[in-house]
Amino acid sequence: MSLTRTFFLALSRSERLQQMALGFGPARSLARRFTAGDTLEEAIAAVQELNRQGLLATLDHLGESVTSETEARDATTAILDLLDAIEAGGIQPGISVKLTQLGLEVDAALAAENLQRIVARASDAWRFVRIDMENAEYVQQTLDLFEALWAQYRNVGVVIQSYLRRSAGDVARLVHLGASVRLVKGAYDESPDVAFANSAEIDASFNQLMEQLFSDEAQANGVFPAIATHDANLIDRTKAYADRRSVARDSFEFQMLLGVRSRLQQQLVADGYRVRAYVPYGEQWYPYLMRRLAERPATAYLLLRNLIRS
Repeated sequence: MSLTRTFFLALSRSERLQQMALGFGPARSLARRFTAGDTLEEAIAAVQELNRQGLLATLDHLGESVTSETEARDATTAILDLLDAIEAGGIQPGISVKLTQLGLEVDAALAAENLQRIVARASDAWRFVRIDMENAEYVQQTLDLFEALWAQYRNVGVVIQSYLRRSAGDVARLVHLGASVRLVKGAYDESPDVAFANSAEIDASFNQLMEQLFSDEAQANGVFPAIATHDANLIDRTKAYADRRSVARDSFEFQMLLGVRSRLQQQLVADGYRVRAYVPYGEQWYPYLMRRLAERPATAYLLLRNLIRS
């Protein structure tokens, strides 16, 4: 892992720097490149614009690692309000949730209760809920909570990170269940015993997992793969593999982040692929921004240059 990536991932965990960033104009302006804004109204407007461009969307009310039951329940209420606003706005996005935002670090039972409330409300409104994957220490709990919900609901999916060494086994289990899986590379700082550090290894793992998600068993079990990457090589490999497997273009989708490779997103739509933009919003944008900067050193350099000049 590069020093730049490690540096910004470390910054993402600093509460002191988060408070400084909230009042730092260039950081807030840069955050607007990758987020829809602070408010629910801005998020709805962003999705409406994406829909006009032929793009699908997933909304994410930013926040993670809450430390009290009150914060977890407040976050759950905000997500339930989001589901209501989606109905009122006449748009068709899914939503993503983080279990640490729902109280996983406070009490696993609390997080499970809050997640169940969200998935049940979304099911009533025919909306899809994606459970985001966080640090490696939460992977098993996340998968266990997903599988418990999967026994009752079908409007829920989960995320798998290709840089984790365990992911091939996890995907095999999810394929057996017929689950909807979003495949990503991974954006957290993990130790070498649990995660690949070399980019070639991460890409090779991503390609292997993608092929698992398009396997005969996956297709027979109704797996819907969501291939989440901005890497043109991995996208081309996915397109070629899906063609070889005769997988219809409406049987999977590409997913990308708001504000990243917008032209590529539009080109994929023009080529007849489903493309979904991940649309985060809310006041808790700092950790999210730091992870995006960890992935994009050139953007990070511009922010630091503005900081030095201010």
